[in-house]
Amino acid sequence: MSSDITVARVIAKLPSRFQADAAENLTAIFQFLLEDDDNFYITINEQNCTTTQGEHHDPSITLLMDAETFINVVTGQQDGMSAFMKGQLRAEGNVILATKLGKLFKDKS
Repeated sequence: MSSDITVARVIAKLPSRFQADAAENLTAIFQFLLEDDDNFYITINEQNCTTTQGEHHDPSITLLMDAETFINVVTGQQDGMSAFMKGQLRAEGNVILATKLGKLFKDKS
């Protein structure tokens, strides 16, 4: 993992990697609770994506993990399902949304 990849940088780049066509008819709040970094959430509404620091009062799904797991999953170094099976990632709420998350954002390449 490159040392210059941080949670804050990943969050800042998410809207530019958003695939609006994959979000047709989707309205959801993805809350990320990071054990060792700042919490944030992604709002998907009307094929738009925004990121916000903090906690949403009523997220559609909450994903709990540490910052390293978050970065590894986002950068493709670890599969989200693998992290879930190893207990590194927990999901609460509409867990089906977790399976859609990867399709909503294009690879950085």
